[in-house]
Amino acid sequence: MNDLESAIVLLSDLIRIPSYSKEEAGTLRCLKAFFDNRHVPYNTVRNNIFAANKHFSPAKPTLLLNSHHDTVRPNSGYTNDPFKPILADGKLFGLGSNDAGGALVCLIFTFCHYYDAEDLPFNIILAASAEEEISGPNGIEMLLQHLPKIDFGIVGEPTSGEVAVAEKGLLVLDCVSSGISGHAARNEGENAIYHAIPDIEWFKGFTFDKVSDMLGPLHMNVTMIQAGSQHNVVPDSCRFTVDVRTTDAYTLEETLDIIQANVKAEVTPRSVRLRPSSIPLDHPLVNAARKCNFKLFGSPTLSDQALMSFPTIKMGPGDSSRSHSADEFIFTEQLKQGLNDYRRLLDMLTDTLK
Repeated sequence: MNDLESAIVLLSDLIRIPSYSKEEAGTLRCLKAFFDNRHVPYNTVRNNIFAANKHFSPAKPTLLLNSHHDTVRPNSGYTNDPFKPILADGKLFGLGSNDAGGALVCLIFTFCHYYDAEDLPFNIILAASAEEEISGPNGIEMLLQHLPKIDFGIVGEPTSGEVAVAEKGLLVLDCVSSGISGHAARNEGENAIYHAIPDIEWFKGFTFDKVSDMLGPLHMNVTMIQAGSQHNVVPDSCRFTVDVRTTDAYTLEETLDIIQANVKAEVTPRSVRLRPSSIPLDHPLVNAARKCNFKLFGSPTLSDQALMSFPTIKMGPGDSSRSHSADEFIFTEQLKQGLNDYRRLLDMLTDTLK
């Protein structure tokens, strides 16, 4: 079989195995078997697996090829069995085929293509990580602690073959507006819902002054709200959640300071781990991408890039719009293009760094 046929087989094998975030042991066994059959040494950390090229040298910079093997749960709109790979009309159907199984298998076969190369100007580490869909602590964040020093990386996600040189971060805010409980019939108390309304209106209408050149404006959306216990009791607490997609125009701490200075609710961030990321536009990876004529863009969606402190780009086969959708699929032509794109990029990077 050629690499495309082998990639389709491996992706089909992965589709057959449920691999929800924190439950990736089955796909981990599948990936271990793949590397065993290829006689490629590997290591595992929890449900993460990584391997280094045969002629790894500490004297060289190290490139990380990373994608994830966990998936979200299938939604109720599926008409196909999400765990039955179906190859039809040039498409491979199945949960995780597009996000991010296509990118993962293309990176794996790219790694295998260069595994024995003796004259690379950089090392390559391939990492298939867990818990990406929930940004969990036992995914890439844990794995990076067990890897050699990484100098730069390619994160495999469905980007239609375009190259993301920046990515928005995420702040999830838990907000609480307080009031005083009372009997609704007697119009007693202070209604916490009414206290929350001006703050919610502020989140809806506020515009941050600085706009990122690559990522555009920062966006905020109130996505959940909860208040009250019964119809005749004025609520003393109104809780709401805000999804904030951050950019490199502000640090997360600066963003949080601006929000807390403008609303009366108590605002608590769930974490400040998921930071926006960007790579210098004169970095060798970006220069190689330009020479390959890849389109550069700023990504609005979050990935494991947010947990990487070294320069990265994000690219891969598949379409972001199909991620988490019912009857998920990837075109086999996209897999073919993904294999070709990754190799073109690494060949150009090799020429750039020699």
